[in-house]
Amino acid sequence: MSIKNKTYKITAITGIALVVANMIGTGAFTSLGFQLKDLENPTVILILWVLGGLIALSGAFSYAEIGTHITRSGGEYAFLTKLFHPLVGYLSGWISITVGFAAPIALSAMAFVAYFPYFNLNPKWTSILLIGVVTLIHTKNLSLSSKFQNISTVLKVAIIVVLIIIGIWQEPSFQSVGLFNNSDYPNLISPAFAIALIYVSYSYSGWNAAAYITEEFKNPKKSLPIALIGGTILVTVLYTFLQYVFIKHVPIPELKGQLNVGTIAMNKMIGEDYGRLFGLSISLLLVSGISAMVWVGSRVTSNIAKDHQFWQYFKSEKNNIPQRALWLQFGISALLILTGTFEQILIYCGILLTLSSMVTVFGVFKLRSQHKMTKSNSFKSPLFPVFQLIFIILSIWMIVYAFINSPFEVLVGLSNILLGFITYWRSNTLNSKHNIN
Repeated sequence: MSIKNKTYKITAITGIALVVANMIGTGAFTSLGFQLKDLENPTVILILWVLGGLIALSGAFSYAEIGTHITRSGGEYAFLTKLFHPLVGYLSGWISITVGFAAPIALSAMAFVAYFPYFNLNPKWTSILLIGVVTLIHTKNLSLSSKFQNISTVLKVAIIVVLIIIGIWQEPSFQSVGLFNNSDYPNLISPAFAIALIYVSYSYSGWNAAAYITEEFKNPKKSLPIALIGGTILVTVLYTFLQYVFIKHVPIPELKGQLNVGTIAMNKMIGEDYGRLFGLSISLLLVSGISAMVWVGSRVTSNIAKDHQFWQYFKSEKNNIPQRALWLQFGISALLILTGTFEQILIYCGILLTLSSMVTVFGVFKLRSQHKMTKSNSFKSPLFPVFQLIFIILSIWMIVYAFINSPFEVLVGLSNILLGFITYWRSNTLNSKHNIN
């Protein structure tokens, strides 16, 4: 999050808005169609979304604990640099730069086009143009960013709540599948469930957004846990009810493999005319998510630029706006749109983000082993180490099955990390020369 001057600080409310804005986006309205390719039982699907929320909440507890000790902006980059080694922190920052924000921005822009109910828009070039316009706005003036994020997030949540209320109140137009069918419960330990959990985990990505702007809170030790945990719980409840409404009102065969499941569901519930209006609302509100990710993502690059000569060019400039970092992020998002499909980008992005977050959550063990739990005003993750083990075990499970079922995307992700090693070596060389001079 950018600030106009050094005295401006954000509140926990804005932190929650930023977390919710980052979380509620593409995945909530698109990933269900991919999950239903191999999982057709409604109960299994709802368990999937609740479990995804539990994983995100486990991560939020862990990040809140670390973030109240390491009160530096930058998220995983700042945490892992301090807890483990500069290389580990750098690689997590590299993932954030190349994938962590650029890929979700790309996916949200593609979803915007899919949901936009008017005109026959070119999917790739319209997505790129949209990201370019949002990026341009953020390079000019961010003085109203906090207010815009709060208002747009309230509107986004309000639309989802209205959609849920309509869906629960109205009876479906077909004989819906019963929620409980014991014969399908073995799917809970199937490879298909693990892959579907990757889609869901991507849908929940953004729960850690507030950790990237720790220094910009008025009281980070109090506000950061509220933003991370409060935002995650709110989104978990909304997501679970939203998927229930989709499944209740649309036959599963009609949702399989579909990107715009929200529009399909609304057409069934209130007719095509009103459904188109909801499709327009969803597409426009995806812009607020794109804006939030553009806003936060570029700050990771500018934070790394403070420590590494290799990234010196992308430091924040006048008015603390990292203009060059913003355009770098735009370029990566555009490249992903031009070279990959929605599903490929989602899996590739999901694996790398899961890996980076998993290492950070493991950092709670390192933090406690170093006996740093001495500050009375610091947050402590409840039921330690239950939530950390839940996050780590399920993350490993997802990564293993992703490698089995989607080896190409996983190998591309590993290649990305290898490239990160190369840039780290180059950065160290430049840092050494700079220190000598």
